[in-house]
Amino acid sequence: GKDDRHFAGGGSRPAGGPRTGRPQQARQPGRPPAPGTQQRALAALVLGLLAMFGLLSISDLIGLGNLRRGIFLVVFTLLVGALALWLGVSAAVRSRRAAAGRPRGAVSAIILGGIGVLFSVLLLITFTVLWQQLSAYSQCMQGANTLAAQHVCQDQLSRAVNTETSRLRSSH
Repeated sequence: GKDDRHFAGGGSRPAGGPRTGRPQQARQPGRPPAPGTQQRALAALVLGLLAMFGLLSISDLIGLGNLRRGIFLVVFTLLVGALALWLGVSAAVRSRRAAAGRPRGAVSAIILGGIGVLFSVLLLITFTVLWQQLSAYSQCMQGANTLAAQHVCQDQLSRAVNTETSRLRSSH
């Protein structure tokens, strides 16, 4: 008949999904997502915002010379960002499977979680490459009691990082 779909092999399959044989549920943007899915998306959004707060706080800790806490905060931000990303994606997938509207906050959580993961990984790589320079800076800042002494530490770090990046560029 008119509604039968023919495919290779000459058979027919009912209208619906390409391989499932089941009717595909049309997405209904007006239909709200299930409460559990919406809660998952909101939890993901809160975690994504927490990851952003962690990223913003890292520069303060490093600026104060507290490298160890900075590393713990980067790892924490990485884990929280990854959790936000996972929860946001799973909330969006669940709502799509249920043919419901996208839960509020899911896309924002995915973006914020992704940013948190990306920058945390980049910071961990930076800490690994510049560990000696950052350790020297941390020790210098712990003994710097005046603004002038802190500026000396910052200048030493800047020179050390420039030297290291020049060395890395010339080795490639």
